[in-house]
Amino acid sequence: MRKDLNFPSETESLRLVEKAIDELSMELDLSDELYGNVMVATMEATNNAIIHGNKSNPEKKVKILFLLEKNELKIHIEDQGKGFEYSTVPDPTAPGNLEKINGRGIFLMERLSDEILYLEDGRIVELKFNI
Repeated sequence: MRKDLNFPSETESLRLVEKAIDELSMELDLSDELYGNVMVATMEATNNAIIHGNKSNPEKKVKILFLLEKNELKIHIEDQGKGFEYSTVPDPTAPGNLEKINGRGIFLMERLSDEILYLEDGRIVELKFNI
């Protein structure tokens, strides 16, 4: 199973991603817990690609690939930004960061997915879920 999405960097495009995940969930008969993990992690990664990666520039695209191989769902989210160094993102659970509004997305993606990879200097995030 493979599904590709390619859309402009506009937050309105998040609806396309949500719909694709809903369809995928029905097709794969995901448990409620796994569905929630896939939805939150993928939406967070996509939102980051739109806002932080592509700076909400609608001329830049976000590409998402959903790929099921054996018992693993891979979700590949790619932006056209300059990337980022994920190891320098502050820990949102550190005492000095608890009150900050931003900075929880990567933390959530790492906790909700079974594996996460940052490729091409962070321009690509690959989420992996065991099915």
